[in-house]
Amino acid sequence: MAVYNYDVVVLGSGPAGEGAAMNAAKAGRKVAVVDSRREVGGNCTHLGTIPSKALRHSVRQIMQFNTNPIFRQIGEPRWFSFPDVLKSAERVIAKQVTSRTGFYARNRIDLFFGTGSFADEHTIEVVCSNGVVEKLVAKQIVIATGSRPYRPVDVDFQHPRVYDSDTILSLGHTPRRIIIYGAGVIGSEYASIFSGLGVLVDLIDNRDQLLSFLDAEISDALSYHLRNNNVLIRHNEEYERVEGVENGVILHLKSGKKIKADAFLWCNGRTGNTDQLGLENIGIKVNSRGQVEVDQAYCTPVPSVYAAGDVIGWPSLASAAADQGRSAAGSIVDNGSWRFVNDVPTGIYTIPEISSIGKTERELTQAKIPYEVGKAFFKGMARAQISQEPVGMLKILFHRETLEVLGVHCFGYQASEIVHIGQAIMNQKGEANSIKYFVNTTFNYPTMAEAYRVAAFDGLNRLF
Repeated sequence: MAVYNYDVVVLGSGPAGEGAAMNAAKAGRKVAVVDSRREVGGNCTHLGTIPSKALRHSVRQIMQFNTNPIFRQIGEPRWFSFPDVLKSAERVIAKQVTSRTGFYARNRIDLFFGTGSFADEHTIEVVCSNGVVEKLVAKQIVIATGSRPYRPVDVDFQHPRVYDSDTILSLGHTPRRIIIYGAGVIGSEYASIFSGLGVLVDLIDNRDQLLSFLDAEISDALSYHLRNNNVLIRHNEEYERVEGVENGVILHLKSGKKIKADAFLWCNGRTGNTDQLGLENIGIKVNSRGQVEVDQAYCTPVPSVYAAGDVIGWPSLASAAADQGRSAAGSIVDNGSWRFVNDVPTGIYTIPEISSIGKTERELTQAKIPYEVGKAFFKGMARAQISQEPVGMLKILFHRETLEVLGVHCFGYQASEIVHIGQAIMNQKGEANSIKYFVNTTFNYPTMAEAYRVAAFDGLNRLF
């Protein structure tokens, strides 16, 4: 057994692992990364964020072609199979792997491909794909192994028509009808993707509102547009059993309903990838979702072991995971790069997309904070009209007296880009965080960013 010595060993090469490894390496530490795949990038690159967003982009282009009258000069509306659309995602994945492999090479970070587990609080044993075991000894270790779809034992995921959000990427046909169980972020995104391909979608939600953490108006808008694209949303439903039959799946609900479809996609919950880490060898316990508990420095109860990304739970976003990993390494190297990551915008890549940051109207009302609302509807924006993207709006919530921006909520074209302007202002101190910034600043015209100016005037006009 070969033994290697490092300052920092990182388990996982997704956004959290990459963020930790790069920050530690740039601080002069000798770093190694262990990943169970033969390629870097983690679940984010291979199964989650990158493939689903690449799929969404291709589907959105198809929808534009099929609905924009100008394209009728080229030909009639056309429909593409799911496997055909998936090819665009595969090309993006390959490019991501290439670029990220280069990051590790340039920073002289060693890569070990195999299953890593704790022998003790400073030692990782890696079982490589060829059976060779290598031992990595480190001063500090960062757990960044991510998460995977939660699989209840009473659902037969071996059935050829039953999928989760990982295995759906192996779907070899385009179903006529699909049941998506779980109407969270992933379920809603895949509902958009499949409905955009002309598939009839039954979206099963065990709550009474889609994505209830969102601003209620935004959630209602998403529901409307999903239904407008032939998605049947069933609220307050729970499964009793999932029956796999020869040519599809029958979902039995506790309410007595039975729904049949060609395919079934489970999108209800995720669990941390901790079961093969040997955490019992170092006394770390995980919660019911397989997640590791950390403090605000991203340190576990074992002083030499840190954790970041989906494996620690909230907010389970690739953007936050990268910053958490970087911050965990910042705690280790003490170079001033640590911060507790809580300023996290929500980006949901449905069609149309959603993004928000800060407080919702519900939260402000419950806290009895006097606020006002400013709105800009995209149908009136020149850039949206030019792009033929009239669906959506920008909503700014601000304090009636101080004019401080308290929340920004956006639905529609480029929402996940637009929200960052509001985020930048909300992070300013004192009078610099004011809705007046948007009326006293000249925006390029025509742009989607101009919606901030329109929404600010709308909100200020409501004051008396």
